[in-house]
Amino acid sequence: MSLFSIAALQMDLPFGDNRDRLEKETARVLARFPWVSMIVFPELCSFGPGLSFAEAMPGPTEERYQALARKNNVWLIPGSIYERVGEHIFNTAPVINPAGEVVARYRKMYPFLPYEKGVHSGTEFVVFDVPDVGRFGVSICYDGWVPETTRALVWKGAEIIIHPTMTGTIDRAQELIIAQASAITNQCYFVDVNNTGQLGNGRSIIVGPEGEIIHQSGEAAEQIPFTIDLDRVREVRKSGTLRLGQILKSFRDTPITFPCYSGKQERSPAMDALGPLTMPKA
Repeated sequence: MSLFSIAALQMDLPFGDNRDRLEKETARVLARFPWVSMIVFPELCSFGPGLSFAEAMPGPTEERYQALARKNNVWLIPGSIYERVGEHIFNTAPVINPAGEVVARYRKMYPFLPYEKGVHSGTEFVVFDVPDVGRFGVSICYDGWVPETTRALVWKGAEIIIHPTMTGTIDRAQELIIAQASAITNQCYFVDVNNTGQLGNGRSIIVGPEGEIIHQSGEAAEQIPFTIDLDRVREVRKSGTLRLGQILKSFRDTPITFPCYSGKQERSPAMDALGPLTMPKA
């Protein structure tokens, strides 16, 4: 099965404890769109950007979302939460499966410095598999401005990037371009879900593997249900965007060593599986 339905929820939320509202919105979206198998919330939507809300993981907020996923039998990415690890704080997105198990935690690699002060950088790229569907990657907000973050997830086999965001600044227009370009250059789905209201200026965007805009929101709160087809990602990567550029194969096969990178490039089974860079057949 390559079809999979997701609901991205652009939320109008205030600063403070929003967990009750996230739980109610989960129930509402599943009542309205019962075919949805994954729900994605924006960055830091549980409390807003206050570091005082940071807690350990596992912890009470994550456990509450585990119960929510288990109750509704749905994959849940509840945006991100400030995670406290000793004296350090990370901006962390948990990935919870329908059994309520935390299958991954992604720590934002690029805090929005100098504005997101006091937040440490994560160091691990995170992908996870939805059984019988495909491989997903996770990044958060400002990570998207560094194209290597998306390429690294795709190198690890990601076919769709889940990208929670909390943008309320005038560079949102640039982020929409980045989302579309990330999908085009990596031949993947790119799901950028933003807050609105006090925590953001909305305009969430869902982009397909050839750069087509599946949906772009306005600035009001919105439920965004959509269905992805991961067989289409595989075909685009095999035969080329619009049956033209086979960019991932070209990147894989290049003899070029980029001066901004050091060390030996690791092999990628996902890239090797694309087959040779050849002309598509009739």
